[in-house]
Amino acid sequence: MGNRLSKIATRTGDDGSTGLGDGSRVGKDNLRIQALGDVDELNSQLGLLLCESLPTALREELVSIQHDLFDLGGELCIPGYTVLADTHLARLDGLLEKYNATLPPLKEFILPGGSRTAALAHVCRTVCRRAERSVVMLEKTEGGVNAPARQYLNRLSDLCFVLARVLNREAGGQDVLWQKGRER
Repeated sequence: MGNRLSKIATRTGDDGSTGLGDGSRVGKDNLRIQALGDVDELNSQLGLLLCESLPTALREELVSIQHDLFDLGGELCIPGYTVLADTHLARLDGLLEKYNATLPPLKEFILPGGSRTAALAHVCRTVCRRAERSVVMLEKTEGGVNAPARQYLNRLSDLCFVLARVLNREAGGQDVLWQKGRER
C-alpha cells in the first residue's frame, strides 16, 4: 500500500490538488477527498473520545474501530482497493447486540448530551453519518465503492448512538429525553 511518508511539507498540494494512493492527482474538492476527510475526522473524534475514562473492553473495541477506519481511508485513497469485508460488519453487529442488550427500550427521542463521554459519542455519531453521506455520494457519482465500506459506516453510526446511551449509564446518568411541546 503506497510509500510511507517521510516528508510532510511537500508543497505538491499548493495548487489545490492532492495525490491518491494510486499515484493519480485530484482536486482537494473532489468527492473522494471529501469522503476520505470525513472518515479521517470521524477517526479523530473517536480518538478524542478515547482520551476519556472508558471501560477497558469498550476502549479496545474503539481502537479496533479506529484501525478499521484507517483501512477504510486506504480504500477511499486507492480506487478499486478493498479491505473492509462482511467480517467487519459482523463484528459491529456483535457489538450492537452486546451493548443494546444492556439498555432499556427507548420510548422517546433522546437529545445528544448527558455525560461528557456520551456527548462525545453523539459527536462521533453525527460525523459518522456525514462520512456515510459522503461515501454514498461518491458511490453515486464515481462508482467503485466497496459495499461493506458504506455499510460499515451505517452500522458504526448506530453503534455510536447505542454507546452514547451506555456511556450515560456508565457515568451514573441516563438519556436526555426530548420533550415534545416543551416551553422554550
